[in-house]
Amino acid sequence: MKTLSKLQTAIFLVGAVLMAVGAGLYVLKISAASYIYCLGALAFASMQLLQRYEGSNFTIRRLRRIMIFSDVLFLIAGVLMLANQGNFFNLDQWIYVKYVRNNWVVTLLVAAILQLYTTHRIDSELTKEAKKL
Repeated sequence: MKTLSKLQTAIFLVGAVLMAVGAGLYVLKISAASYIYCLGALAFASMQLLQRYEGSNFTIRRLRRIMIFSDVLFLIAGVLMLANQGNFFNLDQWIYVKYVRNNWVVTLLVAAILQLYTTHRIDSELTKEAKKL
């Protein structure tokens, strides 16, 4: 895996902290929380996309695709969080309640589980690959 520079690592970590803080503040109904989360998700996902795998291990490449999918889910969770503040999609009230309202939580949960799984699996695969060399 390509390693990030010190600045990129700092942006990555700040993005992760902003995501956690934004999600926590949203539960406390602070209006700027969704913007904080979205900023963190953008920083986190963009820095994670810069980490490339340049090897030929199919398992790691598959896990990287799953990780990128979880990054997209983090961004979708931010959009749903913004949409949850008010019906800015101008949807019918029943459709809004059924498909948009508080669904950011489910999207965030799925993204976090995928991220956790892929992070640990990629680490173990990279360790196996290093032992072979």
